[in-house]
Amino acid sequence: MFDFERGELILIDKPYRWTSHEVVHHVRKSISRHLGSKIKVGHAGTLDPLATGVLIILSGKYTKRMEEFQNMEKQYTGTFHLGKTTPSFDLETEPDEEYDISHISEKEILDAAKHFTGKIQQIPPQHSAVKIKGKRAYDYARSGEEVIIKSREIEIYSFDIPEINLPEISFDIKCSKGTYIRSVARDFGKHLHSGAHLSSLQRTAIGEYTIEDCMHPVKFREFLENIKNEFSTE
Repeated sequence: MFDFERGELILIDKPYRWTSHEVVHHVRKSISRHLGSKIKVGHAGTLDPLATGVLIILSGKYTKRMEEFQNMEKQYTGTFHLGKTTPSFDLETEPDEEYDISHISEKEILDAAKHFTGKIQQIPPQHSAVKIKGKRAYDYARSGEEVIIKSREIEIYSFDIPEINLPEISFDIKCSKGTYIRSVARDFGKHLHSGAHLSSLQRTAIGEYTIEDCMHPVKFREFLENIKNEFSTE
């Protein structure tokens, strides 16, 4: 049996186009309906709306352990699109500039991945949840106001390129807390004297918790409903 008030860790596979907040709202509503009372629920690490994959949801007293899970190593798989940039560094916004990619060789792409492996300085996107003077960076971006976002040290433990099919490049990245894969895409394109944006992203693991262990939020709701129905018919 679950003890959501004492605390549970719920592994959700965040669907495409869902915000992390929407997932939390859905899970909270499902648990509250199951218990017949309200309960505290939160997530341990945001995923962008266009990303899918592992989202750790914590309930009850486990919400006090958020930082513990946020500090865990993250693993991602996805694709970069070379030759075009966007203001958000992903497909959330339309391309704003195009670049030549005819000069880029496979060796240069593989060398670029090595270049970004290890401890590096990274500037988060303007379209991000980074707080500046008490306000989210994306709020400034949406109002057309540019702000200076300071660089921060992050670490990429491994950066593999399993497939190159220009203009698309597939990648597998293991990294530290606070790493923006969208920023990796931007910097990757710049390093190749071109441009790039993130065209797809899935978080496949947070620490020991993998995508294989995760459940779609709708399936989670149905799972709780089935448990409740089983007990009510006994």
